Amino acid sequence: MTVNFIDFALFVYTIKDMIKIYVSPSCSSCIKVKKWFDEQKIPYVEKNITGSGLSEAELKDMLEKSENGTDDIISLRSKIIKEKNVKLDDMSVSEMIQFIRQNPTVLKRPIMVDDKHIQVGYDTDEMTTFIPRARRLASSFVCDTCEDVEK
Repeated sequence: MTVNFIDFALFVYTIKDMIKIYVSPSCSSCIKVKKWFDEQKIPYVEKNITGSGLSEAELKDMLEKSENGTDDIISLRSKIIKEKNVKLDDMSVSEMIQFIRQNPTVLKRPIMVDDKHIQVGYDTDEMTTFIPRARRLASSFVCDTCEDVEK
């Protein structure tokens, strides 16, 4: 029987633990990121920021993991922020979350999140932080002495 990493990783990961990639359909960097994850055989959950909507918990998670808070995940060049003269520094965390939920296109894209890391944008050097845990988890279920096992 042949076993591959993606099958193991999909079996082992729960949706909660999987890497989430927040994208928008027309984003070229988002397409590149998904292709890179596919080539690395790292499973992920794709979340369309404009489609299904972002939960309060997802946004809190992003803000908690970002080193520079909103600066890391919100584009100040966003049309909405410029036109409405939005002052992010004047908002409470809950106001900020509601603002993002109502205006998801203010988010930089793509945003990759796992249980410990957040990465914004397409940067393969930075994205390698997602490889070790995913591979370790998948390989821990592969028998080193078994025949016909892909590693």
